[in-house]
Amino acid sequence: MIRKKILLIGDFGVGKTSLIKRYIDNEFSDQYKTTIGVKISKKLLVVNSIECELLIWDIEGATPIKKIPSSYFKGASGAIFVCDVSREDTKQNLNSHIENFLSVNPSSKYVIAYNKIDLLSEKQQLALEQTLSDNDFMTSAKSDINVIKLFKVLVKDMLL
Repeated sequence: MIRKKILLIGDFGVGKTSLIKRYIDNEFSDQYKTTIGVKISKKLLVVNSIECELLIWDIEGATPIKKIPSSYFKGASGAIFVCDVSREDTKQNLNSHIENFLSVNPSSKYVIAYNKIDLLSEKQQLALEQTLSDNDFMTSAKSDINVIKLFKVLVKDMLL
C-alpha cells in the first residue's frame, strides 16, 4: 500500500475542513469551528489498481499576521489550495501559499479549489469558469460540487 500526504492550505474560513468532511464522510455542517494546528484524516482508496492511504492534513488557516509553519509542508506529495470565492483577499493570497509550499516541495502536485461556489450567481460562476486552468476547480462542500473530482485529479496526478 502506498501512503500519500496531502495538505489543505488557505486562509481562515475558506472551507478547508468542510471540503475534507464532505470528501471523507459525505457530510456538511454550517457550524464554523476554527482548526487549531493540524487535524489529520485518513482515507483508503484504490486508483488504477493501486491501494492508497491518503493522510489528509487540515492545516489551520493563515492570516496576515500568522503564516503557516513550513515544517507542516515536509513530506507532502500534494496540496489543495483553497480560497473562498466570495472573499477576494483569499484569492489574492493563493500565490503566496503556493510559493511557500513549493519552496519546501518543488516537485509536489497541487490543485486549487475555488470554494463556496454556491454563494455566486450563475453569471459570476460563468465569469470565474473562464479564468480557470485544468488544475483549478469550482467547489462547494455545502452543495457537494466537484469535491470528489478535486481529490481524484490530485491523487491521480500524484500517482503518475
